[in-house]
Amino acid sequence: MDFHSRSAGEKEFITMSDKSSGKPSMDSFSFSVSHQWFGTGLMRLTMTTVGVLVFLLALPTLTFAEEIADSTKPIVWFDTGKTAFALLTFAICATVIICTELARRGKPFYVRPIAGLLAMEEAVGRATEMGKPILFVPGIEDIKEIDTVAGLMVLSSVAKMAAEYDTPLEVPTSRALVMTAAREAVQAAALAAGRPDYYNEDRIHYITDEQFGYVASVCGWMYREKPAACFFLGKFFAESLFLAEAGNAVGAIQIAGTAETTQLPFFVAACDYTLLGEELFAASAYLSGEPAQLGMLKGQDFGKLGAIVLVILGCMLATWDSISPRGKNAEGQNLPRRSQWITDTVLKGG
Repeated sequence: MDFHSRSAGEKEFITMSDKSSGKPSMDSFSFSVSHQWFGTGLMRLTMTTVGVLVFLLALPTLTFAEEIADSTKPIVWFDTGKTAFALLTFAICATVIICTELARRGKPFYVRPIAGLLAMEEAVGRATEMGKPILFVPGIEDIKEIDTVAGLMVLSSVAKMAAEYDTPLEVPTSRALVMTAAREAVQAAALAAGRPDYYNEDRIHYITDEQFGYVASVCGWMYREKPAACFFLGKFFAESLFLAEAGNAVGAIQIAGTAETTQLPFFVAACDYTLLGEELFAASAYLSGEPAQLGMLKGQDFGKLGAIVLVILGCMLATWDSISPRGKNAEGQNLPRRSQWITDTVLKGG
């Protein structure tokens, strides 16, 4: 170890030398206090981030404290009027978690058959026998819509069956991100089916964001190619009847599904099978059979069952209060309705 002394105007430093190599291994400078604490760029960045987070978290509290400084009312940190709604929410979340864990441990859960999903293999088989392509339309909205995500998950199952039968699958999209997600889904399905050569990205293409321009292109393709099976699963609006009627005109077997209640009547009238509302969201769990999805599906079902029971109980109590003489107390004041808690918690969301 070598000690070097400098003049008063220069910095002092200590050098530890490696005797074998003669090269210095560590230099320690006499920095300021702040430099001693934040000697590296990583440490400075970490402390700056922590400081900003503390400031952002403390600012609303300080602002709130300033607002109530002149107020004589006590601070209420918890709204006890929403306790029942909070407990109901926690109960539903706990049910979903428990069902998911049971499904992962191998407990079988029954999911009722859905006619539209059972007919998927029939539709793909018919297209294979006739030597015609399959059309899959995942809606006209972007990937941020849950209907589009549900449609793409069904696309994976359809693509896997089509790859096994070597049947062409056409997927026109109206959003670029949906096209990318659809390509990944079809490619993964082809690999899962053991047919990586089946994947052809040219069949999964983007047309346009314009609603009726997209519909005109898809309907024109349907009249030219005459697909044997058409799937319309996603978010649809006014174009739903155009697509369904075009598929019906070329004689294709059609399976549709959407959560838009205003478009369901058109699909029911023009398609062979229709997934109604939440059946579209349950399709992925039904087709994949993954324990996590089945557990979440059953947990939500139990939550819906509890809400239905509370609604029925509230209707019965409200009916009884309206026909019974129980209305006012001895002072002539109206008694509280016994169904009010159920109305505020279930129907009004707390």
